[in-house]
Amino acid sequence: MKSRLTVFNQKGGVGKTTTALNLGAALAARGLSPLLIDLDPQAHLSAILAPAADSNDSLFAFYNTGRRLDELARAVSLAGAGRGMLVPGHPELIKVDALFGKGPNILNRLREGVEAYFLHTAPGAQAAPLIVDCSPMLGVLSLNSVFATERVLVPISTDHLAVRGAVQLQNSLKALEHVLKRRVERRYVLTRFDGRRRMSHEIAEQLSAAFGEELCATRIAETVALAESPAHGRDVYAHASGSRGAQDYTALLEELLACGFLEV
Repeated sequence: MKSRLTVFNQKGGVGKTTTALNLGAALAARGLSPLLIDLDPQAHLSAILAPAADSNDSLFAFYNTGRRLDELARAVSLAGAGRGMLVPGHPELIKVDALFGKGPNILNRLREGVEAYFLHTAPGAQAAPLIVDCSPMLGVLSLNSVFATERVLVPISTDHLAVRGAVQLQNSLKALEHVLKRRVERRYVLTRFDGRRRMSHEIAEQLSAAFGEELCATRIAETVALAESPAHGRDVYAHASGSRGAQDYTALLEELLACGFLEV
C-alpha cells in the first residue's frame, strides 16, 4: 500500500486540500495518473477540479447505495497536460457517521472499495497512486481513509493551534494501533511557512523536537500562486508552473519518494 496516502489533520485551514491537490498534480507532472478521493464533506477538492457532483454521482453514493468507485470516478486535468481521476465529495457525506455507525464493516468500506476499483480498472497492472483528502473530523470517514491507505501525511500550518492539532492527531493515531495491530506510518509537513516570521522558525523547532525524522525537511512556503490557484480551478502547476509553490510540492514529492514513504 505504499502508493496510497491520506492527507489528514484534525484542524482546518492548514493546507490539507492544497496539499492533496498539489501532490496529485506533482505525480501527474511525472507522467502518472493518480486517483484522488475527496472524503471531506466540504468537497473543496472537488470544487476546484470538477463541476459540482450530484449526491448520486459522488462518494456519498458509494456509501449510501453501494455504487462502485470506478463508476463514480471522473477524469480531471492536473499539472496542465497531465491527467488524473477524481471521486468527488459531497456535503451529504456528513451523514455517514449517523447512518452507518462505527462497526468493522463500515470502517473497512473504503479499503474494500479501493481494492475493487483497481481490480476493475487495472487488473494485473501496478495500481495508480492514491491520495485521499480526508475529513478534518475524527470519525467514520477519517477512519475509513486511514484503514484504506495506512499512511498519513499531516500538513501543519505555522501557528500554535495547528501544532496542538498535530499533537492531538498523533494521540488519535496511537489509539488506532491496537486495531490495526501496527503503527500507522506518518509524516508531518509544514505549510504556509513564512521564513520572515520568527514564529515560523520557532514552530519548526518545536515540531522537529516532537516528531524527529517524521517531520519533512521540505517546507511549503506561503505564496500568492498557492493562494490564487484554487480560485481559477487549477492546481499550482497549471496556474504557475515556475512558482515557488510548484517547486515546493515537487520537492515534497521527491522527499516522500526518497524516504520510501510513497512508492510509485
